[in-house]
Amino acid sequence: MIAALLAVCAAMGNAAASVMQRMAARRVPRQQAMSPRLIVTLVRTPVWLGGIGALILGFVFQAAALSQGGLALVQPVLISELPFTMVLMSRVFQVSLGPRSWLAIVLLTGGLALLLFAAAPQPGGGGPDAEGWMTATAGTLATVWALVFVARITEGAGRAVAFGLAAGIGFAFTATFIKQATLVLEEDMSALPVTWQLYAMVVAGLCSLFLLQNALQSGTLVAAQPALTLSDPVASIVYGTAMFDEQIRTGLWIVPELTGIGLIVGGSFLLAQSPLFHAQMAAA
Repeated sequence: MIAALLAVCAAMGNAAASVMQRMAARRVPRQQAMSPRLIVTLVRTPVWLGGIGALILGFVFQAAALSQGGLALVQPVLISELPFTMVLMSRVFQVSLGPRSWLAIVLLTGGLALLLFAAAPQPGGGGPDAEGWMTATAGTLATVWALVFVARITEGAGRAVAFGLAAGIGFAFTATFIKQATLVLEEDMSALPVTWQLYAMVVAGLCSLFLLQNALQSGTLVAAQPALTLSDPVASIVYGTAMFDEQIRTGLWIVPELTGIGLIVGGSFLLAQSPLFHAQMAAA
Protein backbone atom coordinates (compact mmCIF):
# COMPACT_ATOMS: atom_id res chain seq x y z
CA MET A 1 0.00 0.00 0.00
CA ILE A 2 2.84 2.42 0.82
CA ALA A 3 4.51 1.70 -2.52
CA ALA A 4 1.25 2.40 -4.38
CA LEU A 5 0.75 5.70 -2.54
CA LEU A 6 4.32 6.76 -3.29
CA ALA A 7 3.82 5.84 -6.95
CA VAL A 8 0.66 7.98 -7.06
CA CYS A 9 2.68 10.86 -5.59
CA ALA A 10 5.28 10.32 -8.31
CA ALA A 11 2.57 10.42 -10.97
CA MET A 12 1.17 13.64 -9.49
CA GLY A 13 4.64 15.19 -9.46
CA ASN A 14 5.19 14.28 -13.12
CA ALA A 15 1.75 15.64 -14.00
CA ALA A 16 2.47 18.93 -12.21
CA ALA A 17 5.80 19.16 -14.04
CA SER A 18 4.09 18.72 -17.41
CA VAL A 19 1.50 21.39 -16.67
CA MET A 20 4.10 23.89 -15.47
CA GLN A 21 6.20 23.20 -18.56
CA ARG A 22 3.15 24.02 -20.65
CA MET A 23 2.59 27.25 -18.70
CA ALA A 24 6.21 28.27 -19.27
CA ALA A 25 6.13 27.34 -22.96
CA ARG A 26 3.15 29.64 -23.56
CA ARG A 27 5.24 32.61 -22.43
CA VAL A 28 8.18 31.94 -24.75
CA PRO A 29 8.23 33.82 -28.10
CA ARG A 30 7.58 31.45 -31.00
CA GLN A 31 10.72 32.60 -32.84
CA GLN A 32 12.89 31.13 -30.06
CA ALA A 33 11.90 27.57 -30.95
CA MET A 34 14.90 25.31 -31.70
CA SER A 35 17.22 28.08 -30.47
CA PRO A 36 19.63 28.15 -27.49
CA ARG A 37 17.76 31.25 -26.38
CA LEU A 38 14.81 29.00 -25.56
CA ILE A 39 16.68 27.39 -22.65
CA VAL A 40 17.95 30.77 -21.45
CA THR A 41 14.42 32.13 -21.41
CA LEU A 42 13.00 29.07 -19.65
CA VAL A 43 15.67 29.09 -16.94
CA ARG A 44 14.62 32.65 -16.09
CA THR A 45 10.98 31.57 -15.78
CA PRO A 46 10.00 30.66 -12.19
CA VAL A 47 7.17 28.38 -13.27
CA TRP A 48 9.55 26.37 -15.48
CA LEU A 49 11.98 25.98 -12.59
CA GLY A 50 9.03 24.85 -10.51
CA GLY A 51 8.31 22.25 -13.17
CA ILE A 52 11.89 20.98 -12.96
CA GLY A 53 11.51 20.77 -9.19
CA ALA A 54 8.27 18.81 -9.57
CA LEU A 55 9.98 16.48 -12.04
CA ILE A 56 12.81 15.80 -9.59
CA LEU A 57 10.29 15.27 -6.81
CA GLY A 58 8.42 12.80 -9.01
CA PHE A 59 11.63 10.85 -9.60
CA VAL A 60 12.37 10.78 -5.85
CA PHE A 61 8.86 9.44 -5.16
CA GLN A 62 9.29 6.81 -7.88
CA ALA A 63 12.59 5.66 -6.38
CA ALA A 64 11.00 5.58 -2.93
CA ALA A 65 8.08 3.57 -4.30
CA LEU A 66 10.44 1.05 -5.91
CA SER A 67 12.28 0.72 -2.61
CA GLN A 68 9.00 -0.30 -0.96
CA GLY A 69 7.38 -2.34 -3.74
CA GLY A 70 8.05 -4.17 -6.97
CA LEU A 71 8.18 -3.08 -10.57
CA ALA A 72 4.95 -4.93 -11.31
CA LEU A 73 3.12 -2.62 -8.90
CA VAL A 74 4.88 0.73 -9.18
CA GLN A 75 5.24 1.13 -12.95
CA PRO A 76 1.57 0.47 -13.80
CA VAL A 77 0.48 2.99 -11.15
CA LEU A 78 2.55 5.65 -12.91
CA ILE A 79 0.02 5.49 -15.77
CA SER A 80 -2.18 7.66 -13.54
CA GLU A 81 0.06 10.57 -14.58
CA LEU A 82 -2.01 10.88 -17.77
CA PRO A 83 -5.41 11.56 -16.14
CA PHE A 84 -3.77 13.72 -13.46
CA THR A 85 -2.22 15.84 -16.21
CA MET A 86 -5.50 16.26 -18.04
CA VAL A 87 -7.43 17.29 -14.92
CA LEU A 88 -4.71 19.74 -13.84
CA MET A 89 -4.53 21.31 -17.29
CA SER A 90 -8.27 21.74 -17.46
CA ARG A 91 -8.24 23.55 -14.10
CA VAL A 92 -5.16 25.70 -14.72
CA PHE A 93 -6.11 26.76 -18.24
CA GLN A 94 -9.87 26.78 -17.54
CA VAL A 95 -10.66 24.46 -20.43
CA SER A 96 -13.49 21.95 -20.41
CA LEU A 97 -12.34 18.37 -20.87
CA GLY A 98 -15.44 17.20 -22.66
CA PRO A 99 -17.22 13.82 -22.51
CA ARG A 100 -14.57 11.99 -24.58
CA SER A 101 -11.73 13.06 -22.28
CA TRP A 102 -13.69 12.15 -19.14
CA LEU A 103 -14.48 8.76 -20.65
CA ALA A 104 -10.76 8.28 -21.34
CA ILE A 105 -9.93 9.13 -17.73
CA VAL A 106 -12.55 6.69 -16.44
CA LEU A 107 -11.28 3.92 -18.73
CA LEU A 108 -7.65 4.50 -17.75
CA THR A 109 -8.38 4.64 -14.04
CA GLY A 110 -10.76 1.68 -14.11
CA GLY A 111 -8.41 -0.40 -16.25
CA LEU A 112 -5.49 0.32 -13.96
CA ALA A 113 -7.49 -0.58 -10.85
CA LEU A 114 -8.72 -3.81 -12.45
CA LEU A 115 -5.22 -4.79 -13.59
CA LEU A 116 -3.68 -4.23 -10.17
CA PHE A 117 -6.55 -5.96 -8.36
CA ALA A 118 -6.39 -9.01 -10.62
CA ALA A 119 -2.60 -9.26 -10.71
CA ALA A 120 -2.13 -8.51 -6.99
CA PRO A 121 1.64 -7.96 -7.44
CA GLN A 122 3.80 -9.18 -4.57
CA PRO A 123 7.38 -7.94 -4.00
CA GLY A 124 10.20 -10.38 -4.58
CA GLY A 125 13.71 -10.74 -3.23
CA GLY A 126 17.00 -9.19 -4.24
CA GLY A 127 18.09 -8.26 -7.71
CA PRO A 128 19.50 -10.61 -10.35
CA ASP A 129 23.09 -11.77 -10.53
CA ALA A 130 25.54 -10.78 -13.26
CA GLU A 131 24.24 -13.49 -15.60
CA GLY A 132 20.67 -12.32 -15.04
CA TRP A 133 21.59 -8.74 -15.90
CA MET A 134 23.41 -9.86 -19.03
CA THR A 135 20.42 -11.93 -20.16
CA ALA A 136 17.93 -9.13 -19.47
CA THR A 137 20.12 -6.53 -21.20
CA ALA A 138 20.68 -8.71 -24.25
CA GLY A 139 16.97 -9.51 -24.53
CA THR A 140 15.99 -5.87 -24.13
CA LEU A 141 18.51 -4.62 -26.66
CA ALA A 142 17.44 -7.26 -29.18
CA THR A 143 13.76 -6.40 -28.73
CA VAL A 144 14.29 -2.65 -28.94
CA TRP A 145 16.59 -3.03 -31.95
CA ALA A 146 13.97 -5.15 -33.73
CA LEU A 147 11.28 -2.53 -33.04
CA VAL A 148 13.55 0.29 -34.25
CA PHE A 149 14.29 -1.72 -37.40
CA VAL A 150 10.56 -2.16 -38.01
CA ALA A 151 10.04 1.56 -37.42
CA ARG A 152 12.71 2.52 -39.92
CA ILE A 153 11.16 0.42 -42.72
CA THR A 154 7.59 1.47 -41.87
CA GLU A 155 5.74 4.69 -42.55
CA GLY A 156 2.88 6.47 -40.85
CA ALA A 157 1.10 5.11 -37.79
CA GLY A 158 3.04 1.84 -37.81
CA ARG A 159 6.29 3.70 -37.36
CA ALA A 160 4.95 5.67 -34.40
CA VAL A 161 3.63 2.45 -32.82
CA ALA A 162 6.98 0.68 -33.19
CA PHE A 163 8.92 3.59 -31.68
CA GLY A 164 6.30 3.91 -28.91
CA LEU A 165 6.65 0.24 -27.99
CA ALA A 166 10.44 0.55 -27.97
CA ALA A 167 10.29 3.65 -25.76
CA GLY A 168 7.92 2.00 -23.29
CA ILE A 169 10.18 -1.05 -22.98
CA GLY A 170 13.15 1.28 -22.54
CA PHE A 171 11.48 3.17 -19.70
CA ALA A 172 10.51 -0.11 -18.03
CA PHE A 173 14.10 -1.34 -18.28
CA THR A 174 15.30 1.98 -16.85
CA ALA A 175 13.09 1.28 -13.83
CA THR A 176 14.95 -1.99 -13.22
CA PHE A 177 18.15 0.01 -12.70
CA ILE A 178 16.32 2.38 -10.35
CA LYS A 179 15.03 -0.63 -8.41
CA GLN A 180 18.52 -2.11 -8.12
CA ALA A 181 19.95 1.26 -7.06
CA THR A 182 17.44 1.48 -4.22
CA LEU A 183 18.45 -2.00 -3.05
CA VAL A 184 22.11 -0.94 -3.01
CA LEU A 185 21.18 2.27 -1.19
CA GLU A 186 19.43 0.31 1.54
CA GLU A 187 22.46 -1.91 2.11
CA ASP A 188 25.32 0.59 1.81
CA MET A 189 24.79 4.23 0.85
CA SER A 190 28.50 4.74 0.17
CA ALA A 191 28.46 1.99 -2.47
CA LEU A 192 25.85 3.72 -4.65
CA PRO A 193 28.22 6.10 -6.53
CA VAL A 194 30.34 3.15 -7.70
CA THR A 195 27.38 0.97 -8.65
CA TRP A 196 27.21 0.51 -12.41
CA GLN A 197 23.40 0.35 -12.41
CA LEU A 198 23.27 4.01 -11.39
CA TYR A 199 25.01 5.08 -14.60
CA ALA A 200 23.20 2.49 -16.68
CA MET A 201 19.97 4.10 -15.45
CA VAL A 202 21.04 7.46 -16.88
CA VAL A 203 22.03 5.97 -20.23
CA ALA A 204 18.87 3.87 -20.51
CA GLY A 205 16.69 6.81 -19.56
CA LEU A 206 18.26 9.11 -22.16
CA CYS A 207 17.99 6.45 -24.88
CA SER A 208 14.34 5.87 -23.97
CA LEU A 209 13.67 9.60 -24.13
CA PHE A 210 15.26 9.69 -27.59
CA LEU A 211 12.99 6.82 -28.71
CA LEU A 212 9.97 8.66 -27.31
CA GLN A 213 10.79 11.79 -29.29
CA ASN A 214 11.05 9.68 -32.44
CA ALA A 215 7.66 8.14 -31.67
CA LEU A 216 6.04 11.55 -31.28
CA GLN A 217 7.72 12.84 -34.42
CA SER A 218 6.84 9.81 -36.55
CA GLY A 219 3.07 9.94 -36.26
CA THR A 220 0.08 11.14 -34.32
CA LEU A 221 -0.42 10.72 -30.58
CA VAL A 222 -3.35 8.42 -31.38
CA ALA A 223 -0.78 5.89 -32.62
CA ALA A 224 2.15 6.55 -30.28
CA GLN A 225 0.49 7.05 -26.88
CA PRO A 226 -1.41 3.71 -26.61
CA ALA A 227 1.75 1.80 -27.60
CA LEU A 228 3.80 3.64 -24.98
CA THR A 229 1.12 3.31 -22.31
CA LEU A 230 0.75 -0.43 -22.93
CA SER A 231 4.39 -1.47 -23.25
CA ASP A 232 5.73 0.16 -20.08
CA PRO A 233 3.53 -1.64 -17.49
CA VAL A 234 3.51 -4.95 -19.37
CA ALA A 235 7.30 -4.94 -19.73
CA SER A 236 7.64 -3.91 -16.08
CA ILE A 237 5.59 -6.90 -14.97
CA VAL A 238 7.81 -9.17 -17.08
CA TYR A 239 11.00 -7.62 -15.67
CA GLY A 240 9.66 -7.77 -12.12
CA THR A 241 8.75 -11.45 -12.27
CA ALA A 242 11.81 -12.56 -14.25
CA MET A 243 14.51 -10.46 -12.59
CA PHE A 244 13.29 -9.71 -9.06
CA ASP A 245 11.16 -12.81 -8.37
CA GLU A 246 7.97 -10.75 -7.99
CA GLN A 247 4.72 -12.67 -8.02
CA ILE A 248 1.43 -11.98 -9.82
CA ARG A 249 -1.73 -14.06 -9.99
CA THR A 250 -2.19 -16.30 -13.01
CA GLY A 251 -4.78 -18.87 -14.04
CA LEU A 252 -8.27 -17.44 -14.46
CA TRP A 253 -7.01 -14.10 -13.17
CA ILE A 254 -5.41 -13.56 -16.58
CA VAL A 255 -8.85 -12.74 -18.00
CA PRO A 256 -9.49 -9.65 -15.83
CA GLU A 257 -5.83 -8.70 -16.18
CA LEU A 258 -6.15 -8.63 -19.96
CA THR A 259 -9.45 -6.78 -19.62
CA GLY A 260 -7.73 -4.13 -17.51
CA ILE A 261 -4.96 -3.79 -20.10
CA GLY A 262 -7.59 -3.42 -22.81
CA LEU A 263 -9.32 -0.63 -20.87
CA ILE A 264 -5.99 1.14 -20.39
CA VAL A 265 -5.25 0.98 -24.12
CA GLY A 266 -8.74 2.18 -24.98
CA GLY A 267 -8.47 5.04 -22.52
CA SER A 268 -5.06 6.12 -23.79
CA PHE A 269 -6.38 5.95 -27.36
CA LEU A 270 -9.23 8.33 -26.51
CA LEU A 271 -6.93 10.54 -24.47
CA ALA A 272 -4.50 10.88 -27.36
CA GLN A 273 -7.34 12.35 -29.45
CA SER A 274 -7.86 15.21 -26.99
CA PRO A 275 -6.65 18.63 -28.27
CA LEU A 276 -5.69 19.51 -24.69
CA PHE A 277 -3.46 16.44 -24.46
CA HIS A 278 -1.87 17.30 -27.82
CA ALA A 279 -1.04 20.77 -26.47
CA GLN A 280 0.50 19.28 -23.31
CA MET A 281 2.70 16.87 -25.25
CA ALA A 282 3.82 19.62 -27.63
CA ALA A 283 4.94 21.75 -24.69
CA ALA A 284 6.65 18.86 -22.88
